[in-house]
Amino acid sequence: MSRMSIHVTARERAHLKARAHSLEPLVQIGQAGLSDAVVAEVARALTAHELIKVKIKVDDRDERDALAQTLATRTDATAIQRVGKVLVLWRPRPEDDEA
Repeated sequence: MSRMSIHVTARERAHLKARAHSLEPLVQIGQAGLSDAVVAEVARALTAHELIKVKIKVDDRDERDALAQTLATRTDATAIQRVGKVLVLWRPRPEDDEA
């Protein structure tokens, strides 16, 4: 998983934001922070859904920013948007499964 973050154009980002609008958060991160189990659950959700919302239930804004960045890095995903405590992550499904 050393793909680095995927570059998303402004048009693609707008499209992904629109798709994410009606989604509910699939994973919640509490005060305990980012455990390996949470990272694994987010990775599974990204594999299944490609575009997900994660709720970060931490009051400190800087800590939320750091958690969001770490989560995106550890799951090889791109942070599309963060509004308050809700983060939208996107990771394209692997296309080489059918080869």
